[in-house]
Amino acid sequence: MPVAIAEMAPVSTKQPMADRIARVFDHCFSDPNGLNTRLRGGFCEPYYRPCGEGQAYHQVEFTLDYAASALHEVAHWCVAGEARRRLPDYGYWYAPDGRSAEQQAEFEQVEVKPQALEWIFARACGLKFRVSADNLESGLGPSDSFKQAIWQQVLDYCETRPNPRACAFAEALAREFSGPNPFNRDNFPLADLS
Repeated sequence: MPVAIAEMAPVSTKQPMADRIARVFDHCFSDPNGLNTRLRGGFCEPYYRPCGEGQAYHQVEFTLDYAASALHEVAHWCVAGEARRRLPDYGYWYAPDGRSAEQQAEFEQVEVKPQALEWIFARACGLKFRVSADNLESGLGPSDSFKQAIWQQVLDYCETRPNPRACAFAEALAREFSGPNPFNRDNFPLADLS
């Protein structure tokens, strides 16, 4: 389904970054006749709640007021297909901090596309992107191959474009934050991931 974007009214740049990101997301995707999805912060842990059980819309939840968490959770929402968006937390497994090397390798494999989109979104709104290994306890940081895979995925997205939801959000962020073209591959040097 194509995503139509209406012009947003100007908003004060003094509004917190995460609130502005949520406003952009809601403007793009909250229409009840469209994707009927909202982005909300203030939670201890990120989570995705499909509509139902008394909730009239889908909700992407991010940690506290962290802009990076908002962008990361939107990236997961953009990667999730229609069937997964009907399931709590998209039906994915999550192994908490302290994963083994094998679990970490699996984590990195499924995180390439979301983290590539997160980097595009961060660049569109002027934030620094940091690769997340999400495994502090075991001392395993992001592997070089993980960084390389994220960078390559970003270049692929710049060339072929991701799905319409991801494109609409990236472009809306760039307009809101006066950011650069979110799909200009020159804005994504591999050295930025070190």
